[in-house]
Amino acid sequence: MAEDDVVIRQPAVLDEDAGAAVAGPVAGKLRDARDWLNGSPVNLALAVGVTVVVALAGLTGWLGFRAYQATQAEHLQQLLVAAGRQGAVNLTTIDYERADADVQRILDSATGDFYDDFAKRAKPFADFVKQTQAKSVGTVSEAGLESVGGGEGRVLIAMTIKSSNRGADQPLKAWRLRVTVKKVGDEAKVSRVEPIQ
Repeated sequence: MAEDDVVIRQPAVLDEDAGAAVAGPVAGKLRDARDWLNGSPVNLALAVGVTVVVALAGLTGWLGFRAYQATQAEHLQQLLVAAGRQGAVNLTTIDYERADADVQRILDSATGDFYDDFAKRAKPFADFVKQTQAKSVGTVSEAGLESVGGGEGRVLIAMTIKSSNRGADQPLKAWRLRVTVKKVGDEAKVSRVEPIQ
């Protein structure tokens, strides 16, 4: 070709497959995939199999997550009931010979308003127990979760209390309590105690 010759190129003509010219390689890959699926029953079965496996993996993941949530909820309920039972026992098991330790045990298992209220009365209460030489042992006969929500639960407690003053046994008492228990970190603590008539 000589130096003075000019080459004129024709622009690409768009035919009925205009998408192929515009989309280029993407349209070609889609066409290849369509041809592959239409090509044989084995390819179609393979595509269906992959789709089923992906769907089953998603379902398994969702079911696993739901099972995890159920386990966590059950663990929280057990924690709240156990803390409610122990809180009721702590409140009703007092010995004048170790009154200060018993009062501290009640404070250690308390939180919120109940803690604040009991802390104000702790010393006079311990002094009274020592003066009267009081002993009491609380035994929980039944405990159940009344409600739960937001990391807090109300536990219904039925219990008996055996007590004595200055060595004289008192009649056995039956108590029913509603103990509100709140999750604090990894443990649960008593935040309210209400006697039930």
